[in-house]
Amino acid sequence: MTRAPIRILVANPNTTEAVTERMLATGRVVASHGTELVGHTAPRGVPYVSSRAEAQIAGAVLLETLAERASGFDAVIVAAFGDPGLFAARELFDVPVVGYSEAALVTALMLGRRFSVVTFARALEPWYAETIEAHGLSGRSAGVRCADRAFSSVETVGGEMEDHLVDLARRAVEEDGADVIVLGGAPLAGVAERVKHRIPVPCVDAMAAAVKQAEAIAALAPVAPTAGRFARPPGKPSHGLAPALADRIAGG
Repeated sequence: MTRAPIRILVANPNTTEAVTERMLATGRVVASHGTELVGHTAPRGVPYVSSRAEAQIAGAVLLETLAERASGFDAVIVAAFGDPGLFAARELFDVPVVGYSEAALVTALMLGRRFSVVTFARALEPWYAETIEAHGLSGRSAGVRCADRAFSSVETVGGEMEDHLVDLARRAVEEDGADVIVLGGAPLAGVAERVKHRIPVPCVDAMAAAVKQAEAIAALAPVAPTAGRFARPPGKPSHGLAPALADRIAGG
């Protein structure tokens, strides 16, 4: 039986187009034949999300994006580590929505008992730790290791910090007992493939994991829930929202 092509919307809640393109390039390397990845970069917000407040902003923009663009896709990837707006999107839309960090962490659990997240900025640590907790995985986490140096651009941070990220990963293994390393942060898409042979445990690329998890869930063709914690909420009027999102909240 021939499998129907799968269309996946890669919705970047950050405003850096170059990061979207990097994620798409990384995802297309691992995508199955016939899978189409379509990117979208947030039209407003911040270059990369690194705080709770920025995550709230990014999540709201994500909901607008999905209200306008999700129709016709088999799955959506919330393409920012920390998954801003993920649970709200699952509640509001019928299409399966996969979180970038969620996919990476779930994949890591299939490779070892405890994972560590390694990322490029110290400011990300509180939010990433809370993301792990929100997914119910604190008991499997060996912690978040953060770079302690400046970088010149979010577009080039993966290359700038490659050696430092490898050093942090090795320390997470040796000092924290990590069985798996997850490279956290959309700007690090593609780095795992370059460095995985320098790290003594499996290293997960979040974008690659998100694509494969999205393909798997889309192939399962789950029905939209009508009960449970992610059932569609009752419709209600709103004021001042983007028209497509207002229509969705109203029950359209």
